[in-house]
Amino acid sequence: MGRTILIADDHPLFRQALAMAAGQVAGDARLVESATLASALAEAQAADDLALILLDLKMPGAEGFSGVALLHAQKPQVPILVVSSEAGAGTAQNALRFGAVGFIGKDSDLSVIETAIGDALAGKRLSPPSDPLLDPVAAQIASLTPTQLKVMLGVMQGRLNKQIAHDLGLSEATVKAHMTAILKKLDVQNRTQAVLAAKALGLTPP
Repeated sequence: MGRTILIADDHPLFRQALAMAAGQVAGDARLVESATLASALAEAQAADDLALILLDLKMPGAEGFSGVALLHAQKPQVPILVVSSEAGAGTAQNALRFGAVGFIGKDSDLSVIETAIGDALAGKRLSPPSDPLLDPVAAQIASLTPTQLKVMLGVMQGRLNKQIAHDLGLSEATVKAHMTAILKKLDVQNRTQAVLAAKALGLTPP
């Protein structure tokens, strides 16, 4: 049975390295490359047989953990392996909280990357110690739909409902309905509290 691996990174040479590693582990897979978050979201949506997403945290259209959050919301059943130059245990933990199954540095040996790809395809999860105080917030944000997450990111940019509606091609009433659902899911009373909750976990608007 065919399967697709999506490689989302804005550096051509590193995309090539990831493609080489993925090819060694899953020679039967179709490899699709994206250099922007918008392209990655479109490719992920189009691939019915998507088996794995290899994702850089920082690329055009993505800052912080917005890429992980949006791709996970769109394809919650597909494992996301973050391969990034962003260092630190906190970064790895937050990537996992937003839906990634693993996190490895770009300076890792090719053999380490290949092993991580194999583990992700096998359904394994590489999880560093978590902070139980933040996990409930992560679960709440993970419950947002892709559209609700986009609305939330717009709110974090300080945009009004009317502006968000224009950005997403929605009616203002629809955005208001999404905002009501977001406040309920995050268990907060207003937009400011929602933004603070998201920022506490490291969600950053593009």
